[in-house]
Amino acid sequence: MTDGRRFGVLVIVDDCTRECLSRVLDTSISGARVARELDRIIAWRGKPEAVLSDNGTELTSTAILAWADERRIAWRYIQPGKPVQNAFAESFNARLRYELLNEMLFRSLGDARRLIEAWRHDYNHHRPHSKLGWLTPAGYAQRWRQNEELEGRSSGAFDDDRIPVPAG
Repeated sequence: MTDGRRFGVLVIVDDCTRECLSRVLDTSISGARVARELDRIIAWRGKPEAVLSDNGTELTSTAILAWADERRIAWRYIQPGKPVQNAFAESFNARLRYELLNEMLFRSLGDARRLIEAWRHDYNHHRPHSKLGWLTPAGYAQRWRQNEELEGRSSGAFDDDRIPVPAG
């Protein structure tokens, strides 16, 4: 930030739809804060079968391990030093860093949150991806949900054990 303070950004992305489901931005992000955000996403999107993450302290905390156990969600970690095991998330983070974080000086956390949210909205709604058949992440997710509803397999939430595979 312009006053020299640093902040961290945790982004939560869906590997299937390529959507950035959430971003948490603060000077410190605890495991309990990550768990609250995941609960918020589950209320909106449905429960995932598994979560894949790196080995950051907020993601290896007792709070996260207890959260995953209580909700019966498998938590999988990539091997330390092997970011290619979480390639899409790493690519997304690099894009966010290159296009926004490295280019801006933020006046406050509120300023950073507002600009990162605008970038996230643009990414989800206006950027087509080749792996999604040149649909935007939001467009692909909508099509996926419509197909599920048409086939009568779910109510539209991503809450079952099947893992949809992006086109391409």
